[in-house]
Amino acid sequence: MNEAKILIVEDDDLQYEIYEDALAKYHLVRALNGSQALAAIAKNAPNLLILDHVLADGELGLDFLPEFKELLPFVPIIIVSGALEVHQRIQALQGPRRAHYCLPKPVDIRELKRTIETALQECGENEVVRQFEALERSRRVDAQELFSRSTDRLSRQNRILELIGKSQERPNISALAREFGVARRTIIRDLQELIRRGQLKAEVYPEWEETPPED
Repeated sequence: MNEAKILIVEDDDLQYEIYEDALAKYHLVRALNGSQALAAIAKNAPNLLILDHVLADGELGLDFLPEFKELLPFVPIIIVSGALEVHQRIQALQGPRRAHYCLPKPVDIRELKRTIETALQECGENEVVRQFEALERSRRVDAQELFSRSTDRLSRQNRILELIGKSQERPNISALAREFGVARRTIIRDLQELIRRGQLKAEVYPEWEETPPED
C-alpha cells in the first residue's frame, strides 16, 4: 500500500519533519490537534492514523481516541508519545475503542516503519475479515461436531434396540454403559428418547423421578 494515506496528529514541527523524511513513500496529511484531525477525517478518511498525546491548544490525543474509532472503525491507529504513563498505554490498547500500537518517543524510525507496514497489511478491514473467517470456521467445526454426536447417538440407540427391543426384562444400564463406553446417564437418556419415540415400551425402563442432565 505505497499510496496509503496517513493522517499524522502532531503539533511538533521537528517531529513532523522526521515523519516526512521517514515516510516519504506515503501520502501524509497533518493535523495539529484532535479537532483538526476530526475535520480532516470528515473530508477524507485516512488508511492509518498516527496520534501524539500532548497536542496544540492543550488538547490530549487519548481524549479523541473514542471519536477517531467511531469515525474510523477499520483504520489502524498508532500512538507515538513520550508523555504516557504505563497505565495510560495499557488503557489505550484495550477495549473496543482501542489503538493498535503504542510507540514511545523519541520514536525508532525502523520500528515505526515496520509497525506501519504491519498495520496496513494486517489490521483494519483485513483484521475484521480474518475475525469473520475464524468465526465461520468455528461454526463449521461446531456443526460438524454436533452432527457427529447426533449420528453416534442414533447409531447407539439403534444398537440398544437390537439388544433389548424384544426383551420383556428391564435393561441392565450399567452393562449397556460398559458395552458402549459411555456414562450410565447417557444410556438412561437414550432409553428415554426411545420410549418417547415409541420404539420401546415404557415398562422395559425403570421408573426415574428426574431426567438426567446432559453430558
